[in-house]
Amino acid sequence: MRKCGWNCPGIIRAFILHWLEIHTQLRPSGNGQIWARTVDTVETAEIAGQRETLAIPFRGMMKRTMKLAVVLLTAVIFSAQGRAQTTTSTDTDTASKVAALQNTVTGLAETVVATQAKVQEEIDSPSAIHYKGITITPIAFFAAEGVWRQHSVNSDVNTPLNSIPFPSANEGHVSETNFSGRQSRLGGLFEANPGTYKLTGYFEADFLGVGTSSNNNQSNSYVLRQRQFWGKAETQSGFTVTGGQMWSLVTEDRKGTDARTEIQPNTIDAQYLVGYSWTRQPGFRVQQRFGDYKTGAFTVAMSVEQAQITNFTASNITATEFFFAGVGQNGGLYNTAAASPNPNVPGSASAISTYANNVFPDFIVKVAVDYPIFHFELGAMARFMRDYYFPVAYGPTGTPSYGTNEVSATSQAGGVFGAVRGYLGKFAEVAVEGMAGAGLGRYGSSQLADATLKPNETLEPIKTYHGLLSVETHLTPKLDAYVYYGGEYAQRTVYQLPYTGAPFTGYGPKTLSDTGCYNLPADTSGLTNGTSGAIAAISCGSPTRYIQEAMGGLTYKVVNSPKYGKLQYQLTYSYIQRNLWSGVGSATTPSGPRATEPMVHVSMRYYIP
Repeated sequence: MRKCGWNCPGIIRAFILHWLEIHTQLRPSGNGQIWARTVDTVETAEIAGQRETLAIPFRGMMKRTMKLAVVLLTAVIFSAQGRAQTTTSTDTDTASKVAALQNTVTGLAETVVATQAKVQEEIDSPSAIHYKGITITPIAFFAAEGVWRQHSVNSDVNTPLNSIPFPSANEGHVSETNFSGRQSRLGGLFEANPGTYKLTGYFEADFLGVGTSSNNNQSNSYVLRQRQFWGKAETQSGFTVTGGQMWSLVTEDRKGTDARTEIQPNTIDAQYLVGYSWTRQPGFRVQQRFGDYKTGAFTVAMSVEQAQITNFTASNITATEFFFAGVGQNGGLYNTAAASPNPNVPGSASAISTYANNVFPDFIVKVAVDYPIFHFELGAMARFMRDYYFPVAYGPTGTPSYGTNEVSATSQAGGVFGAVRGYLGKFAEVAVEGMAGAGLGRYGSSQLADATLKPNETLEPIKTYHGLLSVETHLTPKLDAYVYYGGEYAQRTVYQLPYTGAPFTGYGPKTLSDTGCYNLPADTSGLTNGTSGAIAAISCGSPTRYIQEAMGGLTYKVVNSPKYGKLQYQLTYSYIQRNLWSGVGSATTPSGPRATEPMVHVSMRYYIP
C-alpha cells in the first residue's frame, strides 16, 4: 500500500464512508435521518433515541465489520510507518545537510586562510615587480673573489692568457695575490606579453671596466661596465628577432639559439678558459624554432655582429705604408685613452684601443638540435678584413718604394664551429666544442692574432683552431665538481720578401730570435723607480703557437633557496702552458720555448633569487 504521510486521517475517513455505502447499502440522508436503505426494507431510524429498525443480516454485518477493522488497522499501521519513516528520513537529510554545510564552511575557511597567506607572501616576497603590463625581474649577485698566480701578470681576476711571462721578464719571477669585488653583477629582465608577440628586454653590468683614474690605492673605484643590453620580440610560432649587445651566436647555447641560455664554464676567471668560443658584442639575430625543447626541437638562426681585427702580428716587415684601423675619437664616443706617458695620436703605437675600419659586419649562421638528453649545434662564419695601402716595390737590397695612389684590398676570412653536450641524468653533463678557420683568433679566450701582413701590404688571415672539453658533475644537491681542458693553436704564416737574401715576414718566421726567453733578468733592465716591473720577455721574439689550460674546481652551495637565493663558495686550480713557435734558440733557450702559469681562484657569491 502506498504511504500516505501526514494526510492519512482524512483519507481514512473518506475510505470508511465509501466502504459503508458499498457494503451496507446505507447512504447519508439529508432529511434528519442517519442512514436510508436504498434496496432492502428497513424501518426509519429516528434521531434522539427513536427506534431504529435495520433489516441487515447480523452475520453479513459482522463479516463486513471485521473487514473494515482490518482495513482500518492496516491503514493506521501504514500511516504510522509513513510518519516515522518520513520523520527519520527528514532527520537524516537534515543531519547530512548540516554536515555538508559544516564541511563547506570549513573548506571555505581553509581556502580563505590559504589565499590570505598567498597574498601576504606575494606582498612580502614578490617574485617580480609589475609595472603596467611589464613584469620586471631583478638579477644580481655580490662577489668577493681572489686570485693567486705564480708568475705575475699584474691583473685582476681576469687573466690575459696570451701574455703569460717567460723567465727573462722580471715579473716572470714574482707571484701575485689580488682580491676583487668587481665581478659583482647587476641586471634586470623585462617581459611583456601583449598577445601577438612576447617582448623581452635584458641588461646586465659589472665593475670590470677601467676608468682613466681607476687604481687599487685606496678607494678601489672601478667603473660600471656594459655586458649585455638587448631587446627581443618572439611570436608564438617560434620566430624571434633580437637586437643589442649580447653573447655572440658562436657561443654554445643550452636551448636552441635562445639569448640568455648561453653556457659559460664554471670559472671565477672573467676571461673564462682557453679554448672557449665567445664574444659579447652588438648585433642583430633572427631565428626560427620548430618543435618543443621538452620533446625535440630544431632551430636555425642567423646574425650580423660587430666586426673587429685584434692582435695583428707581423714580424720583419719593412713596408709600413698601410693601415686597417685607427684610434678612437672623443666626438665618436670611442676610447681615446693612451698608454701613459705617450700621447694618444693617430698612428701612435701607444694607443690602448684601436678600431678596425670594417667594410662589413661578421655574418654568422647556426643550426641547433635539442632533445632532453643532448644538445647539438653547428655553425659557420664569414668575415672580411680590409686595409688601405700604397702599392710597394722592393729594391735589390729590400728598400721599399711606394706608389702615389692609395688603394684598398679586402681579404675574406671565416670558418666553422660547433658543440655537442650530453646529459647523464641529473648527475653529470659532458660537452665538447670547437672552432676552425682563418681570422678567428678574436673568438677564442686567448685572443690569438687574427691576421698578419703579406709582402704586398695586404692582410692575410691566420688559420686558427681551438676547442674545449668539459665534464661537470653534481655530486650532491649542494656540491658540484668539474674539470676542463682547452687549447688554442695559431698556424705559422710566413712569406719571404721579394729580393735576394730577404728575410721571412709574417706570423712566426723561423729567423726570429728566442735566445733570451729563458735567461734571468739582467741588472741593466732599467729598474730605477720601483715600479718598472714588466711581463715582456727580452730577446724572445716568436709568437704563440699553442696555448693550453687544464682546470678543476669545486662549488659548494651553503644556501640554495628559491625564496632566499643562493650562497656559494668556489675554489678552482688552473695550469696554463704557452708554447711559442720555434725560432733561433741558444744554449739556454731550446727551440720552441714555453712558459707556465699555475693559478688558484677563490670566490664567495650571493645570488638573489
